[in-house]
Amino acid sequence: MEAQVVNVSGNWNPSIPVITEAGSNYAGTYDNSGSTGTNQIILSGTLPGSFLNVLSGSGAKMTMRYTPNPWNNSLTLSAKRTGGTTTIHGVCLLCTATINGGTAYIPISQTADTTFLTFTFGGVLGLGNSVTFADINLILQLAGVSVTVPANTYSARIVFTIVAN
Repeated sequence: MEAQVVNVSGNWNPSIPVITEAGSNYAGTYDNSGSTGTNQIILSGTLPGSFLNVLSGSGAKMTMRYTPNPWNNSLTLSAKRTGGTTTIHGVCLLCTATINGGTAYIPISQTADTTFLTFTFGGVLGLGNSVTFADINLILQLAGVSVTVPANTYSARIVFTIVAN
């Protein structure tokens, strides 16, 4: 069975203000909830019939982890989603596909996959089935920003994986 692809459009580059006078501090937590354009991150993809047949009603989950490049371990990343749609393609009797979970912030680990959301399927699969998911708006949260974290450019890549539930 081939790997399932998660398409990610956009990226987030938070704007952290410079401390300019004594007594000032960072807000500490930033997110991309008000972002538009390229700072808005949208997830989409297709789950082919061969994958759906292997799941046989157990559903699937999307996991996430991050890879630092470079990073400071005082900083933490979390993610949640808003929205998300599914569309069933092909011949399918009484079929449903839904996206569940991920609507509250979930901490992202750099050492283990963390479940972000799940897909559930119902119905009798026929021929040429697939399910597309789209319009999952990814909201990232960066926490731990402080004057104790050395000034630097930090970045991380979030890796999403879809596996059987």
